Amino acid sequence: MLVALLPGDGIGPEVITQARRVLDALAIDGLTYEEALVGGAAYKAVGHPLPPETLDLARRADAILFGAVGDPDCDALERHLRPEQAILGLRKELTLFANLRPAKMFPELADASTLRPEIAAAIDLMIVRELNGDVYFGEKGMRKTAEGQRQGYDVMSYSESEVRRIAHVAFRTAQARRGKLCSVDKANVLETSQLWRDVVIETAAEYPDVSLTHMYVDNAAMQLVRDPGQFDVIVTGNLFGDILSDQASMCVGSIGMLASASLDSDGKGLYEPIHGSAPDIAGQSKANPLATVLSAAMMLRYSLGLPAQADRIEAAVAKALAGGARGADLGGSMSTVEIGDAVLAAL
Repeated sequence: MLVALLPGDGIGPEVITQARRVLDALAIDGLTYEEALVGGAAYKAVGHPLPPETLDLARRADAILFGAVGDPDCDALERHLRPEQAILGLRKELTLFANLRPAKMFPELADASTLRPEIAAAIDLMIVRELNGDVYFGEKGMRKTAEGQRQGYDVMSYSESEVRRIAHVAFRTAQARRGKLCSVDKANVLETSQLWRDVVIETAAEYPDVSLTHMYVDNAAMQLVRDPGQFDVIVTGNLFGDILSDQASMCVGSIGMLASASLDSDGKGLYEPIHGSAPDIAGQSKANPLATVLSAAMMLRYSLGLPAQADRIEAAVAKALAGGARGADLGGSMSTVEIGDAVLAAL
């Protein structure tokens, strides 16, 4: 089993190092690693955020453990050379169309949420976000209007096959959980969302054991802070999912706690924390590595077929938190390495 390690930029190398320590402690037979450059680090070294060698490794690997991309030094580059294009390129080239982002409140962190503890304690949901369509991949550009003004445009579009594909993932995810699926769109004003809703309803006929509801995205954002416990699985498009999953991260206390998986149709995946590169704290051992450690657990469960080892990691994280493991993002003072040490001790 080959895992591609892509640390990337900012705090990416620091958190990947801690996840690798946890994986090594499990002593999994046959698990090997290869590391490659990606993002701003790759651009500075070889002139491109997603070098051919990195893409080749990602294709050969059974799974990819990804740190983060984003470097302020690269903000003035042409868009296709910016670090963020690496993750978009990997999603496109590997057809990683289904993003799974769990948000579950660890009881020990209920007081860290911006929500009242009794509301935050009920959070246990999965956001299923479509990754290969929407405005991120639609036609885009800059043009001049008839009046000579600059005008930017980004086209939002989905084909019915793209919607049906992600809908199947969401329904199957709901079947494995509590059997409730909420589809989030903006069908009252967007034709793209109307197609989304129509196809999700059609697909629902194949899953009579799943209860399907629909919600407009603005209401969903409100409900995530008013009553997040009502949600089991949320399925939505690329743009809405990007926003809602970050919102859900703060509902559970910190963006440093949320893992994610981006999967293809065969279960191969790229696993990454959702917190980004955080260049302001890079190299200071202030980053919370738990989202990356939990991403490694998702990797074991979804791509490598090792659910028992995934359970061990998740239990160790819970035990470390119960023992007081806190970084600055959770009101504590432990370093990145000290949090990793706490998880290892709990294993």
